Amino acid sequence: MRTLSLDLRQRILDSYDNDEGTRAEVAHRFRVSLGMVKKLLQQRRRTGDIAARHRFAGRKPMILARHRRQMGSLLAKKNDLTLNELRQAMGLPCSLQAIHVVLGKMGLTYKKRHSAPASKLARISREPAGSGASTRRAWTPPSCSSWMSRGRKPT
Repeated sequence: MRTLSLDLRQRILDSYDNDEGTRAEVAHRFRVSLGMVKKLLQQRRRTGDIAARHRFAGRKPMILARHRRQMGSLLAKKNDLTLNELRQAMGLPCSLQAIHVVLGKMGLTYKKRHSAPASKLARISREPAGSGASTRRAWTPPSCSSWMSRGRKPT
């Protein structure tokens, strides 16, 4: 959806003000929705301005600058708070994802890392593993084989 130009907004209002039709007829003439004409008239009545108001659109943030400062001070005191603990400490009614996003924008991330170096996995066998029961039998040591009876010892 495109934003209507200031010129088109003015022509719509001038047409309505000069009684060139009802709101629905003006909307049809300028190929805009009836809701747009209504909102434009309402905006002019409330603010006196007819320019686009993009900066006022959308959902308002729940986590404000003061919340960010509070998060920073809480994390400075105890840097291993979980997102849920942080939300409870601040008393915010937002989602954990919202807190995660804000912390990321603040440059604060929490990545759990083990203190030991990463293990280097070595290949156990040189032959590729097969599939099915025959492979399992081939790798089972003879002393543990399921076909042996319990009473006999391997020879």
